[in-house]
Amino acid sequence: MSQWIELSTPHGTIRAWEQLPLGTPRGALVIIQEIFGVNAHIRAVCTRASMAGYAVLAPAFFDLIAPDTELDYGPEDVARGKALVDELGLERALDVVDSAASYLSRYGKVGTSGYCWGGTVAMLAAQRLGLPSASYYGARNAPFLDAPFKAPCIFHFGLLDASIPADVVALHRVKQPTMPVYVYPADHAFNREVGRNYHAPSADLARERTLAFFSEKLK
Repeated sequence: MSQWIELSTPHGTIRAWEQLPLGTPRGALVIIQEIFGVNAHIRAVCTRASMAGYAVLAPAFFDLIAPDTELDYGPEDVARGKALVDELGLERALDVVDSAASYLSRYGKVGTSGYCWGGTVAMLAAQRLGLPSASYYGARNAPFLDAPFKAPCIFHFGLLDASIPADVVALHRVKQPTMPVYVYPADHAFNREVGRNYHAPSADLARERTLAFFSEKLK
């Protein structure tokens, strides 16, 4: 079952895409968008997570400032998405994740999986909210790596990703040596099944590792 629901947050009510598995959920996941909103790709991520047995919620973060925004991947969309996440801010984003996790708690333990901008929000959710998290190619992670984690986090990066150089990836291992860091022969957004950067072998392996992580941390 998949549907839009209304999610109450400290900053107002927003939409969130809910997807439930067949049978009893094995836990729950907040799916945290890229800079493009809860578009078809993020809803596909939700579908795959629900097929793995998780109750899933993808909050439409942009509803707080620009309701009903879904972007494509052209230069104008990228610029618009970057402006929106900067206007939204990480603190409000974390409040939304916290509200989504509270909603999902009826289904068991809750984790997060985030992509691009959402990868950094997912990491912060592990640090500040105590939610086990998977961070995919979070280009904004580095300034926060000295902070302690309240929950474990797994990191996925692309070797060919110019926006996250190898020394920044290495910094994750130096600053947080207990957290798994994986690098794939792929570019930024290798998990996004639309566009030239999609790399199916890397996406499949990262998903396998992520599901194994959540199977352990959310049991």
